[in-house]
Amino acid sequence: MTTYMKIFNERISGLATGVDETVDSWFLMSSPAPVVTVVLLYLAFVLKIGPEYMKNRKPKDLKRIMVLYNAFQVCYSIWMCRTSIRESNVMASIFSKKCEINRTREQNLALYSGAWFYFFSKIIDLLDTTFFVLRKKNNQVSFLHVYHHTITVMFSWGYLKYAPGEQGVIIGILNSGVHIIMYFYYMVAAMGPQYQKYLWWKKYMTSIQLIQFVLILGYMLLVGAKGCNMPKTLTFFFVGNTIIFLYLFGNFYRKTYNKGKSIDSNGSVGTGTSLAQSALRAAGGMGCMPIQSKTSQFSLPTPAKQSYIDLNNNSVKPIKLD
Repeated sequence: MTTYMKIFNERISGLATGVDETVDSWFLMSSPAPVVTVVLLYLAFVLKIGPEYMKNRKPKDLKRIMVLYNAFQVCYSIWMCRTSIRESNVMASIFSKKCEINRTREQNLALYSGAWFYFFSKIIDLLDTTFFVLRKKNNQVSFLHVYHHTITVMFSWGYLKYAPGEQGVIIGILNSGVHIIMYFYYMVAAMGPQYQKYLWWKKYMTSIQLIQFVLILGYMLLVGAKGCNMPKTLTFFFVGNTIIFLYLFGNFYRKTYNKGKSIDSNGSVGTGTSLAQSALRAAGGMGCMPIQSKTSQFSLPTPAKQSYIDLNNNSVKPIKLD
C-alpha cells in the first residue's frame, strides 16, 4: 500500500510541472488542484446547491448585471482576437510544411500569456450557468451547456500547462470570434422586450457555431496529415472533442429549427413550432419570448400588439409592434 501511495504522489507531483516554470507560477496554474476545485464547485452549485437554494425563492432580477456582463464579454473577446492575431504566426503555421515556428523566449511568453487570458475567459464563462440557476431557468442547464463549459475550462488549462503552441491559437481565435457575436446577442436580449425585433438572427448564430467546429476539425485533420511537430495526443483530443461538439450542437440545431410549421384553413397554428418561436426559446432565457393568447392556445398574435414575458424580471409587458 505504501508503494502505491508513493507512486500516486510522484504522479501528482509530476502533473504540477508544466512546460514552462513561468507559466507554473501564474494564477491557477501551479497544479491541477485549483482548477479542478473551481470546476467541482461549479458543478456542485449549478446541479445541486443552487437549485436547492432557489427552490422556494423568487427568481433574481439580474437584468443590469447581465447587460454589463455580456458587454464585458464582447469587449474581452474582441481584445483576445486582436491580441492572438498580433502575437501569433497563424498563417505561417498553416502554410509551413511541418508547422514549425521558431520563437524567442519573449515571443513564447507572449503566446503563453494570451493562452492564459483565454483560459481565464473560460472561468468567467461559468457565470452563464450561475445566472440561469439564480433566475430559476433550470431547463437551460442542459447536458450540452454544462459539458461545453466544463470541458473548455479543463482543456484550456491543460493546453497551457502541458502543450502550449500554435496548434491552439487558431482554435482560440475562432472561438473568441464566435463569442463576440454570441455575447452581443445575449446583451441585446437582456436589455428588454423592446429590443426583441433585433434578435431575428439567432438561427444564424447557431449556424456560425457549427461552421466554427467544421473549421476547427478541418484544421486539426490538416495538422495530422502534414505531420506537424505538435503533440499527437492533443491533436486527437481536439478532433474527438470537436466531433462531440458537432454532434451536440447539430442535434440542438435540428431540434430547435427544423420543426415544421403547419397552418390550417382558419389560420390557426398547428402542432408544428414556428421558426420565430423556436429561435426565441433557443435564446437561452437571456431575453424575452412571446406567449400565447389566453383565449386560444394556438391563436396567432394580433397585428396591434403582442404580450411578452420579460425573463429578466418575470413580468408581462404588452408592447406595440412597429
